Amino acid sequence: MDKRQRHFIIKDVLLSTAITNQDELAAELKKRRIIVTQATLSRDLRELAVLRVPSEKGFRYTLTTTGDEQNMKPLIGLEVISIRANEVTIIIRTLPGRAPGVASFIDSLRIPEILGTIAGDDTVFVAPSSIQKMRKTMDTLKETMSH
Repeated sequence: MDKRQRHFIIKDVLLSTAITNQDELAAELKKRRIIVTQATLSRDLRELAVLRVPSEKGFRYTLTTTGDEQNMKPLIGLEVISIRANEVTIIIRTLPGRAPGVASFIDSLRIPEILGTIAGDDTVFVAPSSIQKMRKTMDTLKETMSH
């Protein structure tokens, strides 16, 4: 397995599982039949710009963003018309033609409570990871999309 593939799998693990230390990450990788040394894992985390940040349940590893997201935030907020939800899904209405950009922006933020997005022309469907955290997900999106 090459480094690029290993990095892809590390990112997938970090996005899907709360990892608090390198031993946990190595164990998750081992489940996927990837054996790495501690030195290799440290180098991979540094190259991927992974940070250990506080969360609700202590510290965890997270992928960082490039900073472009913060530059785009004010512009994205101007493109959003409304954010509404029912018990299971979130719908974001945008200006015509802007949904793909808004969905891409949301995906780039790697919000743990969001599985992914689907964009039409002026509507973004947001799939939450859990309906139990719908309020938190809505609050996060509204805060992120405010301008």
